[in-house]
Amino acid sequence: MSHATIGEGTLVHVKDITGGPGAIGLLGYGMTGLLLGLANAGIIQVGSMILGMVIFYGGFAQFTAGLMEWKKGNTFGMTAYASYGLFWFSFAALILLPVLGLAQDTGGSGAMAAYLALWGIFTTLLFIGSLKMSRALQFVLGTLALVFFLEAAGAATGNGTITVIAGYVGIISGLAAIYTAFGPILNGIYGRTVFPLG
Repeated sequence: MSHATIGEGTLVHVKDITGGPGAIGLLGYGMTGLLLGLANAGIIQVGSMILGMVIFYGGFAQFTAGLMEWKKGNTFGMTAYASYGLFWFSFAALILLPVLGLAQDTGGSGAMAAYLALWGIFTTLLFIGSLKMSRALQFVLGTLALVFFLEAAGAATGNGTITVIAGYVGIISGLAAIYTAFGPILNGIYGRTVFPLG
């Protein structure tokens, strides 16, 4: 809530009544990350379904949530959601640019390993910030950092088993993000703790 003085002796209270963007931000990661984890684990095939989720729910939903967090003055939420939204856009670009003839390739295994490791470092720093937040969010960010580092190791070594392990960790992380997203929604609807967040 902010205050503004208009004229002499008139105090106006401005209350933010917009919905919290955290749920859509977490779902943008959780549902997209879950599908990508299933693909990396070899349970489903990679196809346009995943690319569509990456661009529209992962990219647009999370970036929009970041803009909404900015409006609410939440620097952590803005940085996390907007960055991950742009991560999904960049991930889609890595796939599409060579197909469209706008790039030769992704730069090879070393470049992909560096890309994924950098996102792992970013996520680790967010995880440190989340230590003042809910246990559920800490679990989401901790497992997501692990996913990035495992993916980086898989890319660097060419070891498919590491990528499969990353897929299973991604499934757990995606499910955790979905749970964490629905906590505030359902707890608010029922007026009691339905999904404990710690």
